[in-house]
Amino acid sequence: MTIHTVQPGDTLTGIAQRYGTSVQRILTDNGLTPEQRLATGQALLILIPSETYTVRPGDTLYTIADRYNISVITLVQNNPDLANAPLYPGQTLTIRFDNERIRSLYINGYAYPYIRMPVLRRALPSMTYLTIFGYGFTEDGTLIPIDDQPLINTAYTFNTAPVMLLSAMTESGNFSTERASLLFRNIELQNKVLDNIISVMLEKGYVGLDSDFEYINPQDVAAYVAFLENAATRLHVYGFFLNTDLAPKTSATQEGLLYEAHDYARIGTIADTVLLMTYEWGYTYGPPMAVAPINRVREVVSYAVTEIPPQKIMMGVPTYGYDWPLPFVQGVTQATVLGAQEAVALASRYNASIQFDQTAQSPYFNYRDNNGQAHVVWFEDIRSIRQKFNLIDEFSLRGAGYWNIMRPFAQNWSYISAAYTINKTV
Repeated sequence: MTIHTVQPGDTLTGIAQRYGTSVQRILTDNGLTPEQRLATGQALLILIPSETYTVRPGDTLYTIADRYNISVITLVQNNPDLANAPLYPGQTLTIRFDNERIRSLYINGYAYPYIRMPVLRRALPSMTYLTIFGYGFTEDGTLIPIDDQPLINTAYTFNTAPVMLLSAMTESGNFSTERASLLFRNIELQNKVLDNIISVMLEKGYVGLDSDFEYINPQDVAAYVAFLENAATRLHVYGFFLNTDLAPKTSATQEGLLYEAHDYARIGTIADTVLLMTYEWGYTYGPPMAVAPINRVREVVSYAVTEIPPQKIMMGVPTYGYDWPLPFVQGVTQATVLGAQEAVALASRYNASIQFDQTAQSPYFNYRDNNGQAHVVWFEDIRSIRQKFNLIDEFSLRGAGYWNIMRPFAQNWSYISAAYTINKTV
């Protein structure tokens, strides 16, 4: 396994020959099309198969996996096209790569019900959990439903465990601090909501609950902790687990509505697992910068492990970036979100040279659009992803949680599947 940074004059054929792999393998692992032009500075994941198999008539995934003493999921991880297409005679499959896996870990990914199925199916083989966003509740404790059953069923197809998500989302689709306070301060409402949650989990096949309450009233710190204690107690009776999403704090005394009600120490004791929301430093209305600069992420993780056992911590990993028009004007400029593969295609389209910031350990590029407007784009690629997983390994964290998996990011999924053993719990 290696990472190749594209230089002027590079071609896919030349790169494949240099590393002893195939053009198709590079295309698949990096989410590229044959006609797509490489961008200077683009990072390519290069996986080298050490053992392959040519499909014969009558073969199935199960017979091939059994022949080589691997799981069907491993076979699909090693051959991502199998997630969305059937086997065919003459197809060359990778059985193993030339690298050793670093360790086993847990991977969670967040998705909305309207995710495109090919994108979902590409990601699921590399995930332990699929967290579906998300249920809200009314003032009388009725859950606001979502169309989640198709995602749940698809998750089980890939031995990925579906996780239900609860937030303070109202009937209008907005998040409400007041609605959250109502839940935390009213035990009768709380128990009704939990009754309804458990009913849905049992009916639909969920295995855990994700508690996603942000911008909580600072006066509700104790009440929120009490709610989590109640939820954990109720869920554990049925064998369900509780995950809690935490704002990216660097100290216990950090001020701000996003941070103050997230008591790392107390919540870390109650929850079975936590997600550190280590992203959105670069955001829609803020100045251009990396979404998850590794130096800032490190500060959060360094604090978190002093309050929460590392084996409970899932580190947040973004799969997206932002495109800012320049010059940036505070309160006026609004960035556009885009996926990792979209960013690379944009750089290729405008002949932009992709750079890599050493402090943030993140890629970026500048370009000028057809109207002459200057832009800067910060995004994620295999280099920034590898640095994030190096941090996860350094602190022996439980794993990673992706916000979110709505956009294609092939090289990410290919990388973690080849570099790690992804734990499966169902």
